[in-house]
Amino acid sequence: MFSQTKAFSGFSVNDIAAAKRFYGETLGLRISEDHGMLTLHIAGGNDILVYPKENHTPATFTILNFPVDDIDKAVDELAARGVRFERYDSLKTDEKGVFREEGPPIAWFTDPAGNVLSVLQEQ
Repeated sequence: MFSQTKAFSGFSVNDIAAAKRFYGETLGLRISEDHGMLTLHIAGGNDILVYPKENHTPATFTILNFPVDDIDKAVDELAARGVRFERYDSLKTDEKGVFREEGPPIAWFTDPAGNVLSVLQEQ
C-alpha cells in the first residue's frame, strides 16, 4: 500500500522560533516554515517535519543522527557554536563528550526542546 508513497519523519518541539534558530543557524540546515511548522531539508533529499506541541515532552532516545567524516572536527565546530554535549552515567565519554567504546564514535546533544540528536563518525 505504501511502497510508492514518500514517507517522512517528524518530531515535536515546544518553541518553533527557538527550533528555527537552532536548526537553521546553529546547525546550518536548510529549513522552511509553513503553517507554523518547520521542515528540515537534510542531505539526500529527505525532509523532516518539526511541529509545535504545547505539552511537548522531549524524546528519551536519539531522534536524529548526523553522520560525519571526522567526529572531533564536528564536535569542535558545534561546541564553538554553543552546542553542549551530553554525558550519560552509563557511557564513558572523553573530555569532548565523545563515546568511543563500542560502535562508531558518537556524541549526543539536545535541541532547545530537549530532543536528543547525535553526530557519529562513519567508519
